[in-house]
Amino acid sequence: MNQNETRTLWISIGAAIFAVFLLYSYTQEKSAELTKKFGAKQRVVVAKKNIKEMVNINDSMLEVKEQPVDFIGPGAISNPEEIIGKVAIAPIKKGEQILDTKVQDPSPYTGLALQVAPSKRAFSIPIDEFRGVAKLIKPGDRIDIIAALDVGKGANQRREIKTILQDVVILATGLRISNELPRLFEKQGNDQFITNLKDDTSFSTITIEASPSDAQNLIYILSTSPSSLFLTLRHPSDHTKKRLPPTTINSVLGLVKVPKKPRQIRAPAKLPPAPAPKPKPRGPFIDI
Repeated sequence: MNQNETRTLWISIGAAIFAVFLLYSYTQEKSAELTKKFGAKQRVVVAKKNIKEMVNINDSMLEVKEQPVDFIGPGAISNPEEIIGKVAIAPIKKGEQILDTKVQDPSPYTGLALQVAPSKRAFSIPIDEFRGVAKLIKPGDRIDIIAALDVGKGANQRREIKTILQDVVILATGLRISNELPRLFEKQGNDQFITNLKDDTSFSTITIEASPSDAQNLIYILSTSPSSLFLTLRHPSDHTKKRLPPTTINSVLGLVKVPKKPRQIRAPAKLPPAPAPKPKPRGPFIDI
């Protein structure tokens, strides 16, 4: 490469660097003008697609964009983690900012159906302090359900206690639903009262999640013996399930006899086989 070509190369490089500098200066100047005109930019969560009313919001429906502060509505959400799992209480269009007035935790207003797992059913059981762990239970707790039933007829009738369901999730206690805002607004005439559902123990029912067949069994028990169901409360990390024998008066008093194993009769020892008989020696041969 001769001297002229080298000079030309450096001139081209310098011109390119100067052009990049001019472009950068121009964009910075325009950015400053836009910032001065519309204000600084801020992160805001917008709908990635149309969100229908009463739909649970997940991360696939959201995206984060930077928009001028002057164009961000009051109550706009900046962190998507704050609204994942909540319910849209009004339709939200694609590209629309997510406002805190358009989302809500699942509650009596949004309904219980959103809390029920697919293939499961919500079912309510009447309780009191005695049968319902003194009402020291809350939505999200897990319980076992025990039934006290009379079985047999006449003189053979007896009461048996049997654990019929284990590790059952509680969806609601009265009107209090899992993950809800713990307030219930009640209006009487022109007066409005606020009931704090978090401290409410006036409920007389709990709503559990059960399979259709388990729901049928519970309905049968409640229709024949309404006061026969009792609850026991589990630790949140305990999900073990054990098959328990029914409890009767005999098992409580320790009168249940454990069946003895049948005595095994040993087979007689086999005698060793008798030795084979020895061949008799043949007599002497006489040559004729």
